[in-house]
Amino acid sequence: VQLQASGGGLVQAGGSLRLSCAASGRSFSSYVMAWFRQAPGKEREFVAAIHWNGGGTYYGDFVKGRFTISRDSAKNQVYLQMNSLKPEDTAVYYCAADPGGSLSYRVNFYDYWGQGTQVTVSS
Repeated sequence: VQLQASGGGLVQAGGSLRLSCAASGRSFSSYVMAWFRQAPGKEREFVAAIHWNGGGTYYGDFVKGRFTISRDSAKNQVYLQMNSLKPEDTAVYYCAADPGGSLSYRVNFYDYWGQGTQVTVSS
């Protein structure tokens, strides 16, 4: 399984970004896909997760309607649309995958990780 995250960058507070995660290496039909983030000096934090097959979603408490996770099965892509960005959203964002089938916020639940993409929100 390979995960390749992209789409990060520098954006002003209040702006938007869409992150993409290209998944390859096998069929993901039974997988749970997720986004995490890690700011300097902080622990990795759950952002959102989605069932690849069926599309059920789960979000971290801080998201509060600002972010939306989605997937495109035909393209083997998972997306994170981030709106109303704040400086505290600055972090490296990672996509993750697990064949377990249960939506989880736990870092150690996920078996596969991408390399991360930097998101910087300026005030």
